[in-house]
Amino acid sequence: MLVNSINDIAAAIRGRRLKLGLSQEQLASRAGVSRQWVNELERGKPTAELGLVLGLLDALELNLELGARESAQRPAAVVDLDDVLSEYRGNAGGG
Repeated sequence: MLVNSINDIAAAIRGRRLKLGLSQEQLASRAGVSRQWVNELERGKPTAELGLVLGLLDALELNLELGARESAQRPAAVVDLDDVLSEYRGNAGGG
């Protein structure tokens, strides 16, 4: 799953928790956090501590992988058509 925001992580956590049939309380107990913290994270809490998030992912047996983004194809060089036409007209008339 490609993660671009805390909401993506929250959705993955909630989905995995439900797939495993765990309540928020059970997951919180496994991860050593409060049920309220799990609830806030699943709602996309933007200030969630990374260490706690990683602990929660571990409790859910989820991996987090980081990788470089695939660079988009570089756009073709920008060409000023007016300059090309002027140069062509200049060469065609004098050539």
